Amino acid sequence: MKIILFGKKFLLIIALVLAGLILASFWASRTVSGPSKSLPIYCVDRDDTAISLTFDCAWNDDDIDDIITVLDKYNCVSTFFVVGDWAEKYPESVKKLSEAGHEISNHSYNHAHYTSLSKEKMKYDMDKCDKIIEELTGKKNNLFRAPYGDYNSDVVNACIETGRFCMQWDVDSLDWKDLTAKDISNRVILKTKAGSIILMHNGTPNTHSALQLILPELAKKGFKFVPVSQLVLKENYAIDHTGKQYSTTQKAE
Repeated sequence: MKIILFGKKFLLIIALVLAGLILASFWASRTVSGPSKSLPIYCVDRDDTAISLTFDCAWNDDDIDDIITVLDKYNCVSTFFVVGDWAEKYPESVKKLSEAGHEISNHSYNHAHYTSLSKEKMKYDMDKCDKIIEELTGKKNNLFRAPYGDYNSDVVNACIETGRFCMQWDVDSLDWKDLTAKDISNRVILKTKAGSIILMHNGTPNTHSALQLILPELAKKGFKFVPVSQLVLKENYAIDHTGKQYSTTQKAE
């Protein structure tokens, strides 16, 4: 029988190799999962069929009356994320939307890239837009959507620190790309599910026509339109890695 003896140097090398493998495995797992990142709300985990139709308003107001008419026809209460300087330019349109029962929310003051701003400048900009909204509608707002959907942890945390919900979307109509009304409606109808937040825009050629296809079809599927402030959970919630907001109370149960 052979007895193999290992020297101290050999054993030291083996120990270092094993330690290296363990350390590599640890950092690999950290790389896969990544550090925790603050996320906005893309959609909401609902046990009903509620969804939110939202509009970003930053260009003109040519189609506001038509949009209000079709939304009213299908009893669809929506949320309009308005840019502050757009609201200053078209105050009557903001008032019309609010008086028609729609929610007016914050899309920044002048559509700047928020990820290039300091957190202090973000908060100043949000406050400036909210002040205009309150002056025109008489209502306070606590929803914010970053211009271009461009966000980082500072953007989300600036909202959290000021009591705002940072909103995104999970259904993009791409209406701003001048798609046909049929193409826009197909995208929205196919992708919408309970708790979805749909992104559309005013001031585009085919949004109004697309709405006339989208709204009756979604209603036929049993979806209920509510403004974003009624869709989101106000307390005891978390946001998963996909941006879905869910109740921590229900998960605990």
